[in-house]
Amino acid sequence: MIYRCDKYGTQLSQLGFGCMRFVQSKGKIDLIKTEEQIMEAYSAGINYFDTAYLYPGSEAALGEILEKNSIRDKVYIATKLPHYRVSKSEDFDKFFNEELLRLRTSYVDYYLCHMLTDIETWERLKALGIVEWIKSKKESGIIKQIGFSYHGNADMFIKLIDAYEWDFCQIQYNYLDENAQAGRTGLRYANSKGLPVMIMEPLRGGKLVNNLSDEAKAIMANSDRKWTAPEWSFRWLWNQPEVTVVLSGMNSIEMVRENVRIASESEAGCLEEKDSEVIRNLVSAINRSSKVGCTGCRYCMPCPKGVDIPGIFSAYNKIGIDGSRAAKAEYLMCTALRKDYTGPDNCVECGKCEKQCPQHIEIRKELKNARKSLETPIYRLARKLSSFFIKF
Repeated sequence: MIYRCDKYGTQLSQLGFGCMRFVQSKGKIDLIKTEEQIMEAYSAGINYFDTAYLYPGSEAALGEILEKNSIRDKVYIATKLPHYRVSKSEDFDKFFNEELLRLRTSYVDYYLCHMLTDIETWERLKALGIVEWIKSKKESGIIKQIGFSYHGNADMFIKLIDAYEWDFCQIQYNYLDENAQAGRTGLRYANSKGLPVMIMEPLRGGKLVNNLSDEAKAIMANSDRKWTAPEWSFRWLWNQPEVTVVLSGMNSIEMVRENVRIASESEAGCLEEKDSEVIRNLVSAINRSSKVGCTGCRYCMPCPKGVDIPGIFSAYNKIGIDGSRAAKAEYLMCTALRKDYTGPDNCVECGKCEKQCPQHIEIRKELKNARKSLETPIYRLARKLSSFFIKF
């Protein structure tokens, strides 16, 4: 296993175990198979395990397995505060103490604000005393390092990075999202601030393996590397020195062994120019099924009315790549799950964005198309409910 250092020099396996998708049996986590996979990963050198309060049964399963095998102090646990459920200061301890019980531990190595969406949400948490709460927990050693996970655009990510003295952060990042979400811009900015970056969704929830077009499959097959689809994705990530840990939701022994093999062979700078060309061709092939030719360059931003144009188009393009459900979920997150709404309703059709778009996209027209495709009655209900909860 190859290791990369966090902010304080701790060596973390560059392949981390994502615990959201533990193998299931009859609607529950199969503890026997999950234990086999976790111990296989541990034996291979994986020492970073990522879970969350909202992953059903995950914290409890992980805690039981680590305690049973007496390896709690030999690995690093990352879990997450469900801050969107916090309405008063007492809730910080309420959720955290519950997590300690589930995990059968007296401390958490890496603690994240789960899916922190915008600076307004952080300000709300500050007003409830989260800064003082974090300080107390870190001083007592109960929380070793504090960070946040994020889905959203690079501009807001940078604002959140600058809003507090974080120890680390976690973003969705893969070769298809290089210029979407926080993207390479956010990755490099976090690194410039000395922050380790943990990567989630390296395979887009399996979409960069299972949903590839025949054209994309042919591009990989015709390469002299003969790497598998997951291998191209993982190697692209580990080629970048700014990446610290790549999380993989492994749920079979075979998957653990294969990912460990790839991780053990992939270092920063491992890709050659011919490999980078294959990746570029893969992105082009996948994007041919996109709705809008948006590259995420952000020349259209900032919108004077706060419309998240790249975020909306990224979600719209997911329809042809990841399917309608994933597209609608991302659209909800990038428009409505924020204190200040950033969706197409804000557009006044001033046209400023179109004058600055190097792809000459008819942005005003495509925003309407995106809205028509992605705003269902369920979206409108979710938007109304989210505005009620987020305002507090």
